[in-house]
Amino acid sequence: MTTASTAQTGDLYYDPYDVEIDRDPYPTYARLRDEAPLYYNETHDFYALSRHADVAKSLGDRVTFSSSRGNILELIKSGIVMPPGMLIYEDAPAHPIHRKLVSKLFTAKAIAALEPKIRAFSAACLDPLIGTQRFDIVSEFAAQMPMRVIGMLLGIPETDQEDIRDKSDANLRVRAGNAMKFNKDKFVTGGAFAEYVSWRVDHPSDDIMTELLHTEFTDENGVTRTLTPKEVQTYVQVVAGAGNETTTRTIGWTAKILAEHPDQRSHLAADHSLIPNAIEEVLRYESPAPHIGRYVAVDTEFYDKKVLAGSALLLVAGAANRDERHYVDPDRFDIRRRIASPVTFGLGAHFCLGAALARLEGRIALEEMLKRFPEWDVDLSDARLTPTSTVRGWEHLPLVIS
Repeated sequence: MTTASTAQTGDLYYDPYDVEIDRDPYPTYARLRDEAPLYYNETHDFYALSRHADVAKSLGDRVTFSSSRGNILELIKSGIVMPPGMLIYEDAPAHPIHRKLVSKLFTAKAIAALEPKIRAFSAACLDPLIGTQRFDIVSEFAAQMPMRVIGMLLGIPETDQEDIRDKSDANLRVRAGNAMKFNKDKFVTGGAFAEYVSWRVDHPSDDIMTELLHTEFTDENGVTRTLTPKEVQTYVQVVAGAGNETTTRTIGWTAKILAEHPDQRSHLAADHSLIPNAIEEVLRYESPAPHIGRYVAVDTEFYDKKVLAGSALLLVAGAANRDERHYVDPDRFDIRRRIASPVTFGLGAHFCLGAALARLEGRIALEEMLKRFPEWDVDLSDARLTPTSTVRGWEHLPLVIS
């Protein structure tokens, strides 16, 4: 049996903070899967699993791999104690109770009802760009539409939505090559939303904040109550952060990938019924959240190597989604691929509540883009990846209209 110090292989090095790796992580991912399916990074003291079967199994194992310390490597290592309501950072018994409060707001019927408004938000962003030869798809559209959708759902005034988005995004930004540093008051407690939640206490409306403030539930201690305003702030923080970043990056990747595959883009322009599966393939091919962190709660082992309780583990979704053991020719983008069990949105109890919304936004975004701009190129010489260690995507991506 080997331990952490021997779970490395030769010159193979994987580091989620490494800018060069992040530019094109797939050669490194392939080496991880083949040479070190359980990898240990001594510099940052974490393990990584990269094969699809291992990632999928671990995501479903809530006993061994805990979410209670966070799902971001830096957060797990920080030792910050999570307050109630950070449902993506909870385990049972609190997690299913808190998740249920939010999940009813994201039912299939509720999400489908948003389509006309999402389409209107998309049109408002894209229509002014008609006739231009070049524009930044991220700043002009991909960062705008999800912000408006989440702002509408939460009940944030339109005049404040951009500021709230920027504050939420700033919590995830790092200097290139550096780990994230956490301010508990800003990241965990949802303090940026205190004013809005306080207003909604006395001014209810048709939005998530109001619903959370007034819904009774029985908590993990058997007490029937409503959420406190501070707990609602935390819930809102989770929804706002998750709803902006990943959808923005997905739209950016969609634009880049289809610029590189114009033949497949032309099929999508001619037949919009292919678009939902194309979005699934984008999410597999370029996972906007390339890794998911877990705290190892009990001793376990992979490939005859022991992983001790207290360790930090990264489940590398970006590598798992390109595992040739699970997908045929995984490095080929194919809008008609049958996509089995992608781990982009996680699996099991912590499967992303906003997955259906993200898919809907991705589909509508592509439909509306193709209606107005059936052909485009990207100028990679003037493009820039987002400097975060949690999501991977474009902060700036100029489109050149054909």
